Amino acid sequence: QVQLVESGGGLVQAGGSLRLSCAASDRTFSYYPMGWFPQASGKEREIVAAISWSRNDTYYPDSVKGRFILSRDNAKNTVYLQMNNLKPEDTAVYYCARYSSGSYYLESSYDSWGQGTQVTVSS
Repeated sequence: QVQLVESGGGLVQAGGSLRLSCAASDRTFSYYPMGWFPQASGKEREIVAAISWSRNDTYYPDSVKGRFILSRDNAKNTVYLQMNNLKPEDTAVYYCARYSSGSYYLESSYDSWGQGTQVTVSS
């Protein structure tokens, strides 16, 4: 089972930026699409970004399009989520996940999850 470790969360003011990282323990990382799912308190996880294994395809919901950028370095087994112009509603624990099958934007399509990293955006 692959291990995913997120880092880079923290407290930032509205309008600020953070860069999250997710490092995978498995060398097969490069063969899988990856996604990021924030979970706000009392809410379900909803995708904010997904990237294909080849980095040619990315997916963002309208809520973050133009603000978040997902990239990956397969040589380092790492994906990066650059979050710009952060808003208080972006506050959540952010989880990275490895895709298994199905639609990119569904939580059920991912089979391996990290422990999460807290992102707090103050107004």
